[in-house]
Amino acid sequence: MPEPTIHHFVNGRIFTGETWLNEAIISVEEERIVEISPHPPRRSATPPGRVPPDRYKDLQGGMLVPAFIDVQLYGGDGQLFGVHPSVEAIRATVDYSRRGGAHLILPTVATNDNTVALAAIESVRDYLNQGGKGVYGLHLEGPFLNPVKRGAHVLEKIQSPSMDKLRALVEPGRGIIKMMTIAPELFQPDQIQYLKDAGIILSAGHSNASFEEANKGFDLGITTCTHLFNAMSPLQHRAPGLVGAILAHPTIASSIVPDGYHVDAVVIKMAKQLMGERLFIITDAVTESNTGNYLHQLRGDHYTLPDGTLSGSALTMLSAVQFCVKKVGISIEEAVRMASLYPARVLGIEKEWGKLAVGYRPEWFWIPSL
Repeated sequence: MPEPTIHHFVNGRIFTGETWLNEAIISVEEERIVEISPHPPRRSATPPGRVPPDRYKDLQGGMLVPAFIDVQLYGGDGQLFGVHPSVEAIRATVDYSRRGGAHLILPTVATNDNTVALAAIESVRDYLNQGGKGVYGLHLEGPFLNPVKRGAHVLEKIQSPSMDKLRALVEPGRGIIKMMTIAPELFQPDQIQYLKDAGIILSAGHSNASFEEANKGFDLGITTCTHLFNAMSPLQHRAPGLVGAILAHPTIASSIVPDGYHVDAVVIKMAKQLMGERLFIITDAVTESNTGNYLHQLRGDHYTLPDGTLSGSALTMLSAVQFCVKKVGISIEEAVRMASLYPARVLGIEKEWGKLAVGYRPEWFWIPSL
């Protein structure tokens, strides 16, 4: 049996997802952490004998944290997967995400022709079959959205749900489609059950649902929501809407885009105080595009369509965490969990992602400073 791979981290801080360590030896075997020693037997400026030099990591005063998970982004490094899906675009998006600390992502496709969604399904399948790493599956944000809350989604491509329309996407995408953003008020119970039976995590978004309609969707099996406050029925004093349903619910999670454009920092702070561990981070990141149905244009540090409609962020998960710490006032520990453990819970993989602990995957990220 092969010896475990040993990683020795010094000269910084290690956040396990629960506690801080000043130094640690992490042993890895068969893609799982098998031991974490917070008090290495030998402390010196040179690597211990059993740790190869390339596994002896000087953190240079920075932090080692659990790798991040981004369940919604459309592309990176000039490759807009959500419009021109390909293995090449996935690789570019994975590379972009990894530089910002996200080691697991759900490439996302906005409302578009079915040919785009089907090509995205096959691209993800090909990427995984080729041994590609860092992709959990596909997120379809649409096409079954409420036109009233379409945001940047193309009106002419939005569909009303029917079993035939659902099957046209779900059957080719079994095992690949992991999440779908839907407007719950448009769906019948049997349609939601069909999506659940296909193993798809359902997220309420781009929805004009009333408070009652939203809660009915939650009762039927919707477990999370897409970019809180953006493109959803707002909280009003006589009509709580989808926002009110999310904030008041005891278990429903929701993503949020912390860049100061999608949601003001003060509002993020209020949502965090109300939701606690139910609130998690996505980037909703896009990249510039001058062809296709989504012409994203960079406006400083965010993206809009040519008519000025906000269409996506320029975030990485690291910059999103930094915004939460510096602008919102969330603790470093909690901001890291919002980017790692809490999205892992949404995906149902919190026993192997989101912490540095025995039994977890050896996925970590070095942050020089916040």
